[in-house]
Amino acid sequence: MQELDFELDRDYVELNQLLKLVGLCDSGGAGKAIVATGAVLVDGVQELRKTCKIHAGQVVQVEDFVIHVHAVD
Repeated sequence: MQELDFELDRDYVELNQLLKLVGLCDSGGAGKAIVATGAVLVDGVQELRKTCKIHAGQVVQVEDFVIHVHAVD
């Protein structure tokens, strides 16, 4: 597993945009396609909502990547 940290500088980020921002895809549209496959887990639960709001403290997993979302201090 490769672990990534993402610093959130606002209240939330949409799931498809998070995948783009951490470099797992090239665009938000590509992020939506990844979510649609069912390959994304949010806090251990499969997430199919492409624009699901991801908040600080949540963990997103895509295949062998684990993204820890932290609030900017």
